Amino acid sequence: MNALLPILLLMATLTGNRADAASSVIPDDSTQLLMVTTADWQATGGRLQAFERIDGAWRAVRPAFAVSVGTQGSAWGLGLHPPQDGPQKREGDGKAPAGVFELGSAFGYAPANATALGYQPMTESDWCVDVNDSPLYNRIVSTDDVGDAAVAGSSEPMRRDLHRDGDRVYAKGFVIAHNPNNVSGAGSCIFAHLWRAPGTPTAGCTAMPETEMDALLAWLDRSRRPVLVLLPESEYRRLQADWQLPERNP
Repeated sequence: MNALLPILLLMATLTGNRADAASSVIPDDSTQLLMVTTADWQATGGRLQAFERIDGAWRAVRPAFAVSVGTQGSAWGLGLHPPQDGPQKREGDGKAPAGVFELGSAFGYAPANATALGYQPMTESDWCVDVNDSPLYNRIVSTDDVGDAAVAGSSEPMRRDLHRDGDRVYAKGFVIAHNPNNVSGAGSCIFAHLWRAPGTPTAGCTAMPETEMDALLAWLDRSRRPVLVLLPESEYRRLQADWQLPERNP
């Protein structure tokens, strides 16, 4: 028995570490979750379903619906999850970040939106900086504050209707907190926003119909620490138990 004690202690330690890792992927105080799954790493679309945690169990809020993701599929991003083997998200690669991410505030073209996620109205002066060597990389800033030179080279005006011939994709959306430490070159300006047309892929964001966006904005509440999970089907199956992910419903 004494000879087995070190082995038993090691097994207990490893089991405890796995449990800690699993519970730390989705914060204990997160009670809202958006689950996006795609067929594989190359898929440009998938399904999104919203869940809420009640008495420790995830329950679907409403049926799943179609969304679009990156033109080149998806790759591991930087978020709440530990590093993973496989394709890694890079700036300009056309891939949506996979993993577990907190949500930032909502944004849009209207002066206000009644969402408990928090709301930031965008103006002609607002840009998200996607220039790798900029000190403002991966941040939404206003040229009223930082000056026009600070956003030179950025391809992400937040009022695309004014800068991109009436484009409405950013009319309603919210921030997906990929790369929260703003690591240069790791990918920037990742949002959930309106899709241009059904099935049209994005530069790396998650896009959806306006009716579904409206429903999410009405439901999401920053006090419930919502998260978004995006995974190809094979990774969802591999990680569901360890990461304590919900079971998807039709």
